[in-house]
Amino acid sequence: MAGRRTLVGLLLALAAVAAKESKLNVCMDAKHHKIQPGPEDNLHQQCTPWKTNACCTANTSHAAHQDVSYLYNFNWNHCGTMSEKCKRHFIQDTCLYECSPNLGPWIKKVDQSWRKERILYVPLCIEDCEAWWADCQDDMTCKSNWHKGWDWSSGQNRCPKGSTCQSMKRVFPTPKDLCEKIWSNSYKHTTLTKDSGRCIQMWFDARRGNPNDRVARYYAGGGGPSAASPSPLLPALLLPALLLRP
Repeated sequence: MAGRRTLVGLLLALAAVAAKESKLNVCMDAKHHKIQPGPEDNLHQQCTPWKTNACCTANTSHAAHQDVSYLYNFNWNHCGTMSEKCKRHFIQDTCLYECSPNLGPWIKKVDQSWRKERILYVPLCIEDCEAWWADCQDDMTCKSNWHKGWDWSSGQNRCPKGSTCQSMKRVFPTPKDLCEKIWSNSYKHTTLTKDSGRCIQMWFDARRGNPNDRVARYYAGGGGPSAASPSPLLPALLLPALLLRP
């Protein structure tokens, strides 16, 4: 009996390790992501922090900086020209989404034509969320959820009939509104700071390493809420233990 308990305990421990590892250094199963992360020496401008280990290609990183790119045909300028200071944050957001190998703890399976996985409730550092809102508050938009509800009849997103262009500070009264609503809760507003090691940074100085590696390890190990599904290895690892039961 003692030996059986020991074996079950070992199998559970192995399953926990496998579940954690399955959430680290991974790429989403999505439209433009690589199958697995790796070096990309020619990443463009704001995507360069990920060049040592990226889920995006150089072509994707270049497209991320275009007002309307082949990535999603999404037009930042749907309510007039977006300011450069605001656009900088949306490019950072795109680079993080396309390039980061550290989003595993928040990857969730979805049934969508253009992707099989998405991120949900990624805890953004408060500095990034507040700066995004501050720099974009006077820019214009006609929607609070940019994931859906657009008029795509022209091949690009246009404001739906009946909507009106308003300042982002009216559409998103607070930084929390912007960060959480704009991409259907892909991000979660937090009060965590960059030096906490508990929140994802949208951009970082790669000369100091990738701070999001540490954050992903923390959440993958059960240190906080995540949206990832249990590891598919778990049932297989537990099966021998179940077979030992009388």
